[in-house]
Amino acid sequence: MPTAATPSPPPAEGHLADAPVGAEQTEVIDPYLRPESRRMLIIVNPYAATVSDRLRNLVVYALEGRYEVDAVDTQDRGHATELCREAAHEGYDVVVAFGGDGTVNEAANGLAGSSTPLTCLPGGSTNVYCRLLGIPCEIVDATEHVLRMADDWRPRRVALGSANGRYFTFSAGVGLDASVVERVDRHMHLKARLGAYYFTYVALTTFARRYLLRPPRLVLEPGEAGSRAEVTGVSAVIQNASPFTYFRGRRIDIAEGAELHGSTLSAGVLKRASPVDIPTLLWRIFSQTARVPRHRQIEAFEELERARIRSADGRPLPLQVDGDYIGEVDEAEFGVRSDALTIVS
Repeated sequence: MPTAATPSPPPAEGHLADAPVGAEQTEVIDPYLRPESRRMLIIVNPYAATVSDRLRNLVVYALEGRYEVDAVDTQDRGHATELCREAAHEGYDVVVAFGGDGTVNEAANGLAGSSTPLTCLPGGSTNVYCRLLGIPCEIVDATEHVLRMADDWRPRRVALGSANGRYFTFSAGVGLDASVVERVDRHMHLKARLGAYYFTYVALTTFARRYLLRPPRLVLEPGEAGSRAEVTGVSAVIQNASPFTYFRGRRIDIAEGAELHGSTLSAGVLKRASPVDIPTLLWRIFSQTARVPRHRQIEAFEELERARIRSADGRPLPLQVDGDYIGEVDEAEFGVRSDALTIVS
């Protein structure tokens, strides 16, 4: 595997053969040489919002104090998935996704079903999965956290959601939020510079241009036999974990009830998007106490093992997973796989 950083060679050991005959021969042990060092592959997205060459090199240098580190930059979409599959095959002890949630998503898709643990370092603008794993969102604190993790190694299994065969770690969306992700991804420099405020601007303008008048319609069909009836709307969110996202550190909850260590999904469907409804919905989204599922235009689902979303009017629907735009689809099948991914944090 090509690497951009390799572990520094260990210091030479003492030459015991040169000691006088009969002298007590004591092995010279370097306190920094740790025989139980784990092999670590760091997958770096060089285009992530807060990643730079200098920061990358500093992080790699710091982690070499406790791990045998290789670091590789991603070259294109899907590259992180390929690298993770190779890492699992080659027996790395841990893979670190250093980037945003899109990088984490690709890494999870490459490691799903394997015993190789995934962890992450914050390099994006939101870093939802880092927060879910309890990893600090400031890179220095996060690096120190991963260093301490070497002495408290506790891998565990978590669930992954799936959308048309593509795994997601915490959420997927069909409709408005996917349209927002698509537009944001066209202007990565503004995303990196303005962060959550750019997302807000794009969300408002996308709603006004595409969802205020004659928006695409969708139907969510719960998968369980004998469950509630299908519901029609303009946008839907499916979650494998909670919260849905963060706005400058404040958690945003849409659907409720999903957990990383669970085995079901939760969903929220926006039935109508009118100028009358949106202000009260936004108030609930940003409120510290009000709950989004209680809004009159939100239909909430919990404990879903599977679900299907299809177009209700023949128009294709935009789809995103973990903030990564997938494209337009006529329908999407959602499921959940418990114990799919090994993580360590």
